[in-house]
Order: sequence, then C-alpha cells, then structure tokens
Amino acid sequence: MAFGFRVIFIVAIPNLSQDFFRFIWDGRMILEGYNPYLYTVQSFFDNGQLPIHQAEALRHGMGDLNASHFTNYPPVNQLCFAVAALWSSKSILGSVVIMRLLIISADFGTLFFGQKLLKQLKMPSYYIFWYILNPFIIIELTGNLHFEGVMIFFLVWSLYLLHIRKWYWAAVTLALSISVKLIPLIFLPLFLQWFINLYGIKPGIKRLIAFYGLVLLCTLSLFVPFYSSKFVHNYTQTVALWFQNFEFNASLYYIARELGYKFRGYNEIEIIGKVIPVLVLAVTLTITFLRNNKTTARLITAMLMVLTLYYFMATTVHPWYIATLLILAVFTKYKFPLVWSGVIILSYLAYLNLNKPDKSENFVIIALEYLLVYGVFIWDIFIKKAPKTGA
Repeated sequence: MAFGFRVIFIVAIPNLSQDFFRFIWDGRMILEGYNPYLYTVQSFFDNGQLPIHQAEALRHGMGDLNASHFTNYPPVNQLCFAVAALWSSKSILGSVVIMRLLIISADFGTLFFGQKLLKQLKMPSYYIFWYILNPFIIIELTGNLHFEGVMIFFLVWSLYLLHIRKWYWAAVTLALSISVKLIPLIFLPLFLQWFINLYGIKPGIKRLIAFYGLVLLCTLSLFVPFYSSKFVHNYTQTVALWFQNFEFNASLYYIARELGYKFRGYNEIEIIGKVIPVLVLAVTLTITFLRNNKTTARLITAMLMVLTLYYFMATTVHPWYIATLLILAVFTKYKFPLVWSGVIILSYLAYLNLNKPDKSENFVIIALEYLLVYGVFIWDIFIKKAPKTGA
C-alpha cells in the first residue's frame, strides 16, 4: 500500500511547492562545473547568461524570491540533485522522477530501520505505519519532493545504530542526516546523558567527545568539495533568512509580532529572529541537563520536545517540517504530531492569496490549526497519564 500510494505521483509535477525547480537548477549547475553555493540564479540572468539547459523555465518556475537568494541545501542534498541531473539533464519531468525515486527509496529505508528500532524498544512494529502510510507524508515528501524523507532515513538509521551501541557508525549516519537538512544539529546536546548512563561518567564523556568529533569531521568533509572564501558568507547569510526575513504559518511568533506592532509600530522580526535561536538553545540545554534522557526512548522523546518547542517559536513552519516530528513521535506515546500532520494542510489556504496585493495569510485558519495542535499537546504532556515506558 505504501509503495502503491507513492507510485500514483511518479510522473506528476509537484503543484504545492516550487522548490523542486531550484533542486533541478542546483543539480545541473554541479554537472556544468559550477559551485551552486556561489551564485544566485538571478545573477546569471542579470548578466545575460543561460548556464544550463531549460534555464529560463527553471527560473520562471522557482519564482523571484528563490532566484534572488543563494542555495541553502547541504551537500548530500546537492548530491541527490546532481544524480537527478546526471540521469535527466534536459527534462524537468525526468529530473522530478529521479528525485522522487530517491525519496521513495529513503522512505522504505525508514520503514526498515524504523521497524527494527521499534522492536529493540519493545514497541509494536506497526507504529511505523503512522509515518509510512500517512497521507501527509506521501503528499509532502513523495508528491511535493521535499528531501526531509532522506534526512529522516539517515536519522532513524543513526538512532538504531546508537541503540545497539554502534555509536561510531551512528555518528557517520547522523552526519549524513545533517548534510541533507541541518535540523538534526539541534539534537546534538541531548546525547550527553545517554553516553554517561551507558558507559559511566569519564568513559561516557570521552565517547561523547569522540561521537561529536566524528559528526563534525564527517559533516565538514562533505562540505569540503564546495568550500571557497565566499561559501561561508553566502551560506550563513541564506540560513539567517529563515530566522530574520521569512514568515509563514507561525504561532507564538505571530503573537509576538502583533505585540511589536501594537507597542513599537512596526514588524520586530529582525529582533525576534535573533532571540529565537537563543531561546531554542536555552530550551535544549535545559532538557539536556534537567530531564532524564538516559535511555534511547527518553532520548527520542527529548528530541521530539526540543523540535516541537522550536517550531512553536519559529517564524516559518512549512508543512513538510512536521515530518520530522511525526517520525520521532512514532517511537514515543505522544500523538500531537499525528494531529498536526493532519491539520497543517490548512496552511496551504494561504496560497489562495498569493495573487492578491497583500498576500496575507488567513489568521483564523492559523488559529484553528494551532488551537487543535496546542490542545492535543497539552493533553499529551500534562493531562493524560504518563506512558508506562517512561519515555
């Protein structure tokens, strides 16, 4: 069933996201010998250059915003784009099919290692179906070509390897996950108690340092082929945009923004965007040191809590972001990510206003979405009885 539902999309052009046009552009740039991190798409058109096949169609498809910024996709993600370009350098549909096959393959890798991890945790293996058969996952990852699915595959593989004490290989696969999407970086502090509990204080800290060292070494090694003097500036500048420029489907941030309008008279996103990483770090360190994260189940639950609180505070919460919460929830007793995966589709109603002058979101719809999510979150965490596993 999982494969059958995904095959439905195999030759479909995504219609709920424009990102795939940039994926194709970056992959073809690599094959032409360009470093995709050093050029904006628009810079070529400003100079009257068409560096790749179908350049004009790709530029039109991705839109002005995407074309005016440097790429923010890490190196393993770029490798996926390059593979698509290698197999289909002159057809947009052909590139889409190749990328879709990569994402489908990753989903079945998640199914394989997810079931193995569930068995290790003595949880029902069918829990993985909340992810693999979820319509939201099928539509957002397979249908709309978001590579969170590949990142999740490496993350689940890493957690499985960690649980069976192959922490060195877990470090390598975690680095691969980070090199698809940067989001797993937020989890790094949480491993402290797991290593100390398993190996003791001194040996545990030594192994933890080695674990961090391997993650860092592997991640940096994957970036090396793209390194140049301009790379770091361009990449950090682009990543910062997600905190200080972009706004979509937020919750607590929108409340803070309205307070800024009320008391200061203008949008405080630049200030709030700088505060959010500090708050996220504070929350992460608090959960690292004050919560019991000694077992794999508790560690995964800590990851779920940290990422959830980050998305509650974030300025931008695109639907596909919730995929990571959903897979982490599979290994816990919490259900609020499952509810969120159902109601976040409401955020797409904002696209009805894209052609209107104000391009505004419907805040009634956003309020409805988050009332449901926060309601189930409060029920899960504070009202219903604690799960017997202690997770």
